[in-house]
Amino acid sequence: MSQAETAWQTYARLLRFAKPYRGLLAMAVVGLLIEAGAGSYFLVMMSPVTNSLVNPSEINVWMPLAIVGLFLLRGVAGYLTDIGMGKAARSIARDLRMQVLDKYMRLPGQRFDAEPVPSMLVRLGSDADQVAQAAVDATKVVVQQSLQALGALAVMLWYSWQVTLAIFVLAPPLAWVMSKVAKRYRRISHRIQESSAELMQSADQTLSANQDVKIYGAQQGELQRYQGQANVHLRLAVKVEATRSISSAMVQLIGSVGLAALLLIASYEATAGRLAVGDFVTLMLSMMTIIPALKQLTNVQNMTQRGIASAQRLFSVLDAEDEPDTGTRALQRCRGELEFRSVTATYEGQTKPALQDVSFIARPGTVTAIVGRSGSGKSTLIKLIPRFYDAQQGQILLDGHPLQDYRLADLRRQIAMVGQQVMLFDGSIAQNVAYGELEQRSAEQLDQAIDGANAREFVAQMPMGLEEQVGAKGGRLSGGQRQRLAIARAMLKDAPILILDEATAALDNESERLVQDALHKLMPDRTTLVIAHRLSTIEHADQVLVMDQGRIVERGTHAELLAAGGLYEHLYRMQFRDGQG
Repeated sequence: MSQAETAWQTYARLLRFAKPYRGLLAMAVVGLLIEAGAGSYFLVMMSPVTNSLVNPSEINVWMPLAIVGLFLLRGVAGYLTDIGMGKAARSIARDLRMQVLDKYMRLPGQRFDAEPVPSMLVRLGSDADQVAQAAVDATKVVVQQSLQALGALAVMLWYSWQVTLAIFVLAPPLAWVMSKVAKRYRRISHRIQESSAELMQSADQTLSANQDVKIYGAQQGELQRYQGQANVHLRLAVKVEATRSISSAMVQLIGSVGLAALLLIASYEATAGRLAVGDFVTLMLSMMTIIPALKQLTNVQNMTQRGIASAQRLFSVLDAEDEPDTGTRALQRCRGELEFRSVTATYEGQTKPALQDVSFIARPGTVTAIVGRSGSGKSTLIKLIPRFYDAQQGQILLDGHPLQDYRLADLRRQIAMVGQQVMLFDGSIAQNVAYGELEQRSAEQLDQAIDGANAREFVAQMPMGLEEQVGAKGGRLSGGQRQRLAIARAMLKDAPILILDEATAALDNESERLVQDALHKLMPDRTTLVIAHRLSTIEHADQVLVMDQGRIVERGTHAELLAAGGLYEHLYRMQFRDGQG
């Protein structure tokens, strides 16, 4: 498939997004036709107007009024066009954003490993806008200028088809220039959007880690790195401008040759008495209308090709495969028995497995602690349970059935998670606790969850109580407060499986005591899996799994593992020696 065919197929697919707005677009097209018709009729009027100036006895007082009427009509038609096209374009951009965001939320975890969030934001932001411009705004310019050029050409053919046909030899070089420009625009546009994503990612890293940047004196280094990427972006933008300027100059040069040819041929025809003065003026004005229209058509290719490049980037997301969800087994509320059978999992692009031959059973009403050095596979194991990732070998069973047998939504309703990095959303405390499907819970249930998570003491001090805004990512709350709201959310969900991923690792002693107390209220009668950083917090776990390099190397109770004198005992002793126990 050629690049041109790919571009046309992309554009045709893009136009399907315009179907819901056919009424608006039809109104705009009517406006364009009226506008082009009025412009063409104005050119036609130039012949009798000019002839009347040559011969004053032919002056008609209605001609000036007709000219004013024509421009008034063009103004009304232009307004209809702008409103119809503008609303359709912005609506298409909104629809694309909604579809792409919805798609991102249905993609498997590997996608989020492969594509940084700033790149996703570029697709949702500037890519969607570029697509709207290509789908509608550029189409408006193309149709508008094409109709004007065709109208002017029709006027020229009417007054002297011989003169008009004589300058048609300029069409092939003009088509060649526009074809070359289109290919170059499309190629550069892909690179510009990728460069925009890299710029945003670099700025996001620097600004998110501003405290580390300042404390290590890395401002200059970060600026230099950002400047390097900004320079690449600048070079690409200059290439676009250079392409636009050169192509525009070429079109005008070809047009000027056509205008010069028109002058010579029309002069000859006028000398021979076959062309009146008014007809000659109309031909000249028509030709001078066609040249800027062709220039506009060349310039709009930048917008069109950038839009097509952006559309291809968006369609690559929309065409990606959803996370697999083929389960059909109904699941209201599980008992919570989890079994790993010889599970091996490898991240995409990696050769070494993150988990290798892992087997264990976590029963309802028990606590299974998972410990090990950093990078031993603890977090990977946890992520397999809600199927954020799928294992390549082995099976994970819930109540005796493989996880893949259940619908994803049903499976995930059985699980509550509290992690070290709590994600709160810009909204009230109540909205963050009663989040998602939990917003259907009663006010009484919400209050019980807040009390159970030991969050009441700080919520009561807030001026607006449960309606207090937490800020972006919960920035107005302390780490311990955010953690207790996450526990309250898990309590409100009341799921049979509870996953705690180093939930107290980053807290001070007082916050940890409150959070641990809340967790003890949350854990009974559930299947609880705990990734533990502080080993002293899991002394009462029913079983402890010690992981190293993706394998379970030891298992048993806290006391049994200490007595065995293996890796667990070594880790425990190291923590006490460092004063972390």
